[in-house]
Amino acid sequence: SLGCMNLSHAYGAPPPPAQAEALLQRALDLGVTMFDTAALYGFGANETLLGRVLQGRRDRIVLASKGGMAGVTFDDGVKRVIDGRPAAIRRNCEDSLRRLQTDCIDLYYLHRWDKAVPIEDSVGAMADLVHQGKVRALGLSEVSAATLRRAHAVHPIAAVQSEYSLWSRNVELGVLQACRDIGAALVAFSPTARAFLTGTLRDVSALDAKDIRRGMPRFQPDNYARNLSLLDGYAAIARDAGCSMAQLALAWVLSRGEHVIALPGTTQVAHLEENFGAAAVALDAAVLQRLDALIHRHSVHGARYNPATQAEIDTEEFAD
Repeated sequence: SLGCMNLSHAYGAPPPPAQAEALLQRALDLGVTMFDTAALYGFGANETLLGRVLQGRRDRIVLASKGGMAGVTFDDGVKRVIDGRPAAIRRNCEDSLRRLQTDCIDLYYLHRWDKAVPIEDSVGAMADLVHQGKVRALGLSEVSAATLRRAHAVHPIAAVQSEYSLWSRNVELGVLQACRDIGAALVAFSPTARAFLTGTLRDVSALDAKDIRRGMPRFQPDNYARNLSLLDGYAAIARDAGCSMAQLALAWVLSRGEHVIALPGTTQVAHLEENFGAAAVALDAAVLQRLDALIHRHSVHGARYNPATQAEIDTEEFAD
């Protein structure tokens, strides 16, 4: 699967349209079958991009998008707003269908649970979209196991999307097992730890001024310098496993269970091809043990989100 956010959102200036389109075309050629976008990404620009490129390919792919968090126009510009009210979800979905140039979204996520709205109300509105034929299956993003089970009681939940990688293990506190219990997929975003585990990001001061990693505690210079000390040992494990560092990160995610889907994103065709090769990497018990001994919650410095962002999500978090 391919996470498409990078092509329009969050990591600084997006690539030129021709580059983004070429990457999506190459993904299709390689055999990527799930493309993940959201109303939020580029405030609709990402969905518009996918709608243009994937036109005529709908029978070959699973198209996933998200609502409940989108750009809203105010007097001083467009701002991100979390809104899980049924009317907002219906509006988000209609807007997404138009931008994606499709009459049905295969997998539709609630991007964030709006804690001012009962999860049952938001999922109920999404279930109505299924009954209307506008959506085929429902998902949630960044929720706890308890919230997942409440939502699943209203309508079957097919997937939960959460951050999951060697250095972000929070889903192991409950969501990973809850997904298995109800028959849902766990879709792991940022499986290469936002490029940390690729070994290519050594200097965080070089990040674009608008790159979201600049606001993340793990990427603050002091914490990141300490986290970089993990990479020499990690690179050695990748060499022993006969794969690249990025492929090792993805293979580790894929080893977590048959219901786990890795969702890497990139703007570079070479990285896309490298990531795709991870499907052929098999990690034995000894390699997995070495990885778990090296990178775990006690060896990683800094929280994954700042307090304001953390307050917006509903996930189990490790105690300090």
